[in-house]
Amino acid sequence: AEQASRCSQCGVPFCQVHCPLSNNIPDWLKLTAEGRLKEAYHLAQSTNNMPEVCGRICPQDRLCEGNCVIEQSGHGTVTIGSIEKHITDTAWEKGWVKPLKVKNELKQSIGIIGAGPAGMACAEELRRSGYQVTIYDRYDRPGGLLIYGIPNFKLEKFVVERRTELLKKSGIKFVQNFEVGKDKSLYELKEKHDAILIATGVYKAREVDVPGKDLDNIFPAMEFLTASNRKGLGDKVKLFDNGILNAEGKNVVVIGGGDTAMDCVRTSIRQKAKSVKCLYRRDRENMPGSAREVGNAEEEGVEFVWLTNPKKFIGETAVKEIEVDKMILGKPDSSGRKRPEIEIGSEFKIPADLVIKSLGFDPENLPKLFNAKELVVSKWGTLKIDLKSMQTNLDGIFAAGDIVRGASLVVWAIRDGRDAAQQIEKYLQIKLIKDRSEVAA
Repeated sequence: AEQASRCSQCGVPFCQVHCPLSNNIPDWLKLTAEGRLKEAYHLAQSTNNMPEVCGRICPQDRLCEGNCVIEQSGHGTVTIGSIEKHITDTAWEKGWVKPLKVKNELKQSIGIIGAGPAGMACAEELRRSGYQVTIYDRYDRPGGLLIYGIPNFKLEKFVVERRTELLKKSGIKFVQNFEVGKDKSLYELKEKHDAILIATGVYKAREVDVPGKDLDNIFPAMEFLTASNRKGLGDKVKLFDNGILNAEGKNVVVIGGGDTAMDCVRTSIRQKAKSVKCLYRRDRENMPGSAREVGNAEEEGVEFVWLTNPKKFIGETAVKEIEVDKMILGKPDSSGRKRPEIEIGSEFKIPADLVIKSLGFDPENLPKLFNAKELVVSKWGTLKIDLKSMQTNLDGIFAAGDIVRGASLVVWAIRDGRDAAQQIEKYLQIKLIKDRSEVAA
């Protein structure tokens, strides 16, 4: 309440402007300051399908809080994320969060591929309108990146599980361990439903293409994080139990500078690693990850080795050391950040028992994976859509989230899922009118 009362109630709310969901932040801050938490919750969830998730994991320092007028004037931001988390956690505790009550059941059905934030947000919006919705996912639990990618210390798994249960109680069907292309092709799914949304996310890890990359104990970030999350969920994880994917007592080196790299270094600390180093080819100012996360990692004992890039991995069968080049920053590249260049003769070695690659994610080859060769992709491998209708080149098949925009934030996936729901609803309404007119003719 004290933090919420600090809000200046700006005429132009920059916090809201810089929120991908355009959350009505000043209004629910005012309601919170006045002790009207139930109203604050209903307002917060009217624009956001997962406010309890965004309050925990959004990089507020880059979005709402970073653009707060009070922050810009040097007095410290209103802690918007913490307030959002408090409002929604209180709502769950008090029983204010209820399953959807559908007033008008419709016959048309939608199949959604991917039970991540984009798929679940779209499913909830379409179910609210009365459509029959089935979500297909290749993992054994719904949630996608929220359940297996983001560590428990940032996003407790019960938060995702209770949201999933709410969707099930709202009448949304979940089909787990289902692989499109193996269990059914994309076209077979389309025959079963009136529309399809592809919201698979991007999971293919980018490679470190240097000598020694095939040595043992070098793993992609998602493999390391998934093993840790599965262990936290009570699963038996062979590679963790036998010590291979467990950082305990090891010199861990994480390569990369994004939010996933921060998740890896902070998870390694919690697994009682002997030392944790993060190699990044640029400096702190040019790092893509959240500055807040970097600060948290440093407080926990992570050593950042700025302006370094792996040259080769050294070891007989398993990695023992990494030889790295020092880098200097040259002229800006297409992203506007200064281009890293190798400083000749600057090599040095770092001990490493476990190397985690966190260089970002690329899309999988969906046309091949889904047995749908006609599905058009961009030069980056992401799905091409009509930006207005959000439809792919195949009629009635839509796409949203990271599989369209590339690896991005959970809050953007929720926004894309909500937008896709609107476009799918428009498409289904037009389809219904056409079908009726054909029957009448």
